[in-house]
Amino acid sequence: MKDMDLSREISYALRHAPWEYELEMDEEGWVPVEQLLDALHRTVKWSNICEADLKEMIEKSEKKRHELADGRIRAFYGHSIPMKILKEEKVPPDVLYHGTARRFLESINENGLLPQSRQYVHLSQDIETAENVGMRHDDKPCILIIDAKMAWNDGIKFYFGNEKVWLADKIPSRYIRKM
Repeated sequence: MKDMDLSREISYALRHAPWEYELEMDEEGWVPVEQLLDALHRTVKWSNICEADLKEMIEKSEKKRHELADGRIRAFYGHSIPMKILKEEKVPPDVLYHGTARRFLESINENGLLPQSRQYVHLSQDIETAENVGMRHDDKPCILIIDAKMAWNDGIKFYFGNEKVWLADKIPSRYIRKM
C-alpha cells in the first residue's frame, strides 16, 4: 500500500503539478531525485522516504510509470502540463504570489526570497496555486504578494515557467508584502 500511495504522490508531482512541489523539470521531464525527496520530506507522511524507496516503488510497480537514471526521476506518460519549464527571460505580470510557511517570514523579511536548494525562486501567477504550494509547508500558509512590475523595472530578471509558474533568481524583500 505504501508503494501505491507513494507512486500516486510522485505521479501527481511529476505529471500534473510540479509547481506545487517546486520542482524544476528539464525539457525531457527529468527532475533531480534530491529535489523530489526534499519536496516529499516536507510532509510528515513522506519524511523518511529515500532514493532506495523510490527504486523499490518503481521495481514493484506493474504499470512502470516512472524512471530513475543518473540521480534523476521522471514520469513516463500521462502529463497534463507542458513538460518543459523554459528559462525564457520575459516581462512578468504586474503581480505574482508566493505561498510560504509562517516560520519563514522573518528570514524572507530580512533576505527576500532566495532559491534555497533550487535554481530559482518559484512564483505563482494566481493565489490558488500559491496557497497549494504554501500548504505543503504549513497548514495555514502565508501568501506573499510580489510587486513583479516594480522588480522588473528595477532590473530583477523573471523567467516564464508555464501558465502557472514564474521563476526568478531572487526577490529582494522590498518587492514583497503579506496578503
